[in-house]
Amino acid sequence: MNIILLGPPGAGKGTQAINIAKKFNLNQISTGELLRNEIINKTDIGKEIENSLSKGNFVTDDVVNKLLKKIITKNNIRNQIIFDGYPRNISQAKNLDSLLILDNQDINYIFFLKVQRNIIEKRILERITCERCNKTFNETYNKNEIKKHECGEKYLVKRKDDNKEVLINRYDEYMVKTKPVLDFYSTRSYFCEIDASDNIEVISRKIEQILKG
Repeated sequence: MNIILLGPPGAGKGTQAINIAKKFNLNQISTGELLRNEIINKTDIGKEIENSLSKGNFVTDDVVNKLLKKIITKNNIRNQIIFDGYPRNISQAKNLDSLLILDNQDINYIFFLKVQRNIIEKRILERITCERCNKTFNETYNKNEIKKHECGEKYLVKRKDDNKEVLINRYDEYMVKTKPVLDFYSTRSYFCEIDASDNIEVISRKIEQILKG
């Protein structure tokens, strides 16, 4: 089973992807995580990525597609994937279709997490992420979870791109480039729109009910 999880920055894609991956034994493919690994490893491509993200821009399709292709064709991952935040534009959507067809894979479900910008703004500006396990928390809503976090609070940090100026740029960029992807997918029988303004547990239950269908 292959799943695509779409939504604007701060919609909760990462959190839901982790939940789905655990419950349905899938491999979470986060392009953001792939890119951050390049940055952490200080590769040449990582430096290019960091420069783009710091300005609130998306990384070029060529960079993302190359990183993605190496991952999704692995035997222990193929047909057990949840794509977290990819594709972001029509070019990437068509590229993903081509990659999967060439590797004899299909897309089984597409979920779009729909949420307004004012809610996203609050989520992102109060977001902290664990550098060790990549789990995300909200400083207001997850106080108890933060205290009990198994990796320890010392690993919890704010991302460099989690500020209001970058947030506005990323949201506007999403509306221009990623929204048309919804039109590309929306006529497919396995496309599902989810209200992502609810809390994490409610959203998770909605998605699980569809997957268990």
